[in-house]
Amino acid sequence: MTCHLVALCFDAHDPSRLARFWAGVLGWEMADDPLHGITLLPSDDTGFRIRFLPSQEQKTGQNQMHFDLTSASLEDQQKTVAKALGLGARHIDIGQRPDEDHVVLADPEGNEFCVIGPDNEFLADCGFIGALACDGSQEVGYFWSKALGWPLVWDQDQETAIRSPHGGPKITWGGPPLAPKIGKERLHFDLAPPADGDQQAEVDRLISLGATRIDIGQGEVGWVVMADPDGHEFCVQTPR
Repeated sequence: MTCHLVALCFDAHDPSRLARFWAGVLGWEMADDPLHGITLLPSDDTGFRIRFLPSQEQKTGQNQMHFDLTSASLEDQQKTVAKALGLGARHIDIGQRPDEDHVVLADPEGNEFCVIGPDNEFLADCGFIGALACDGSQEVGYFWSKALGWPLVWDQDQETAIRSPHGGPKITWGGPPLAPKIGKERLHFDLAPPADGDQQAEVDRLISLGATRIDIGQGEVGWVVMADPDGHEFCVQTPR
């Protein structure tokens, strides 16, 4: 048995505001989780929650991961962009070419995301969140495939992608060159041990796959902070 991906967590200066933005864009319900901050509950097959955690750290550089949102038509793409802008997003330039069919936006705290055009074949069978696109090596794609027990659905030219057997978004890694890591990531995964497992056994298994335990100043907490082979943080919760 493998661990499962419980949530994607955003560090946020204003968790309530950022949660309202993404609830509006995605059409997900907001819930208050006393243990894990404000949470969005998926209304589709996404399979994980989105959590918003209070943080005063400033954003430095482009995030290591971002959402790729899909479109059924050009009109649908324009509606998504207009909705996001109305909720507080803004257009940004991260070096995309004028002929590319996706629109690059940032949420109210500067977190990048893309609204993909309707002709993207790679995401054609995915829902509204088509992918969580990550900066990462082929090695880290292999690591997460084994960590989550999700099969590789792409492995070419050092680019990798995995997807849950139950559907939902793909998680993709673009391969080298990798952006230099500066400070703590603003987005990270929260994992939970399998139902019949325990936290330490899962931590040991992840270390055997190439993860490391790290200290980011978390102090005495119930979760274990780790880093994948590329150095990006994630957390392993206690069984609930």
